[in-house]
Amino acid sequence: MNLERIIDKIKDILRIELEKDKILNKDVAKALNLTPENLSMLKKRNKIPYEEIAYFCAKRKISINWLLFDQNSEEIVENTNRFSIIKYFKDINASAGGGAINFDENYEIIYIDKKLIDKNLDAIHVVGDSMEPTIKDGSIIFIDRNDKNISNGGIFVISTTSGTFVKRINLKSTGELELISDNKIYPPETISPENVEIVGKVIKIFS
Repeated sequence: MNLERIIDKIKDILRIELEKDKILNKDVAKALNLTPENLSMLKKRNKIPYEEIAYFCAKRKISINWLLFDQNSEEIVENTNRFSIIKYFKDINASAGGGAINFDENYEIIYIDKKLIDKNLDAIHVVGDSMEPTIKDGSIIFIDRNDKNISNGGIFVISTTSGTFVKRINLKSTGELELISDNKIYPPETISPENVEIVGKVIKIFS
């Protein structure tokens, strides 16, 4: 990988962006948030400023793969679309028994082959045994946050004032929600729908 070649491509981009016939190294340095001296030193060492280039591409919505490797953007999109995007909330637990932690927005992105999971989902841990044998303590569950239709049945993750839980849900004739555990030692609970937020439906379970 040659920095001089990368700089030439950045100059092509800046030539269009700045509407200038000639782009100098100092223009490239400015676009990368570097000093001309820093850029000159990097060129001599052929040391590529990856972070600065990544920000340069992100700001302009340019594929960094194209800039660094000449990879065709259509091929990148096609290959990327082979994967489902999973938001993995590694520090968040849905309780299947005792206390719980409220749902959070801090997550890592995991890419999974669509042959295994064919849609974008969220993933969290389950703590407790109230959904055994269906969901074992320590399992990871995959949630479709676009599916909140409890009338079709299934297992859902819900958020309440007491925390986040994973349960089967039955809509009673009174309008209240019955939270059902698969482990029969835990009796069903009834709760008002005003006190519940349906986070999403559990699509897959990894023990």
